[in-house]
Amino acid sequence: MPDEAKLHRPWLVAAWPGMGQVAVSAGYYLMAKLGMHLIAELPAEELFDVGHVEIKGGIIHPGKLPRSRFFAWHDPSGRHDLVVFIGEAQPPLGKYAFCRRLIEQARGFGIERVFTFAAMATQMHPSHDSRIFAAATDEESLVELRKQGLEILEDGQIGGLNGLLLGAAAEFGLRGSCLLGEMPHVFAQLPFPKAALAVLEVFNRMAGIRLDMTELAQQAQEMEQSLGKLLAQMEQAIGQSTGMQAEEEEEFPALAQEPAVAERVSAEDELRVEELFTRAEGDRSVAYELKRELDRLGIYPHYEDRFLDLFKKSS
Repeated sequence: MPDEAKLHRPWLVAAWPGMGQVAVSAGYYLMAKLGMHLIAELPAEELFDVGHVEIKGGIIHPGKLPRSRFFAWHDPSGRHDLVVFIGEAQPPLGKYAFCRRLIEQARGFGIERVFTFAAMATQMHPSHDSRIFAAATDEESLVELRKQGLEILEDGQIGGLNGLLLGAAAEFGLRGSCLLGEMPHVFAQLPFPKAALAVLEVFNRMAGIRLDMTELAQQAQEMEQSLGKLLAQMEQAIGQSTGMQAEEEEEFPALAQEPAVAERVSAEDELRVEELFTRAEGDRSVAYELKRELDRLGIYPHYEDRFLDLFKKSS
């Protein structure tokens, strides 16, 4: 194992795209604010398929397979190093085989515990605090979650890799926990950073990590205000005829459908993106601001490899 991958009692956090962008928002925030670096990639090409092709200037280019990568942070306090796994997509088939392979590679880093983040859709109002629901693979972890004052999932299921990975972790004798941030079910298709913030606050306490949460808290507040106004309009519009969607998108452009192709990006936005890339190359904490801007413009897929290259360890 390369020296840079030798870790001290590391914990693993695994995140994939999902409801409310809760898991990936929290994962990317950890990566950016802790200045993490790429240490490995999980090979699993045979479990994925190409879902689309790229069009640039009217020319069709071959599509790319989703990638799955590990990023690491060395804890200066010497408690627990941290590994964040970011998967661009969940495999359509062979999900449990994928999870077992992920855990096998993570064990090579000496991983002691495994965490997954997810969203829990409820009837909550956007202005309410996001509760954290949780489940664990073992009694010791469950006791720890109860001490955090979390809502324990006594029965039920956790769908997707957020749950399956913990099943694989238990199979290999690793402790594991899933932290699920609450979000309004009516807005399940929209980003809900308040849930990601709540998840990270709990995880940071458990891991003993001091992290500046200002940027994520500001993003959560802005979205709360927008969703509150939108919800009020939706409630007023119950029983009324068509036309509501167009009005919402005009008044709340941040909630409208994002542009699907880079050609819609203005020259000013392109300059802004390049400026953020330049700043992030010198200061990885800027990377979360960059990620948010790419998401706002709807162009993150076009920049994904370049963005994640920011986390390659400097020579």
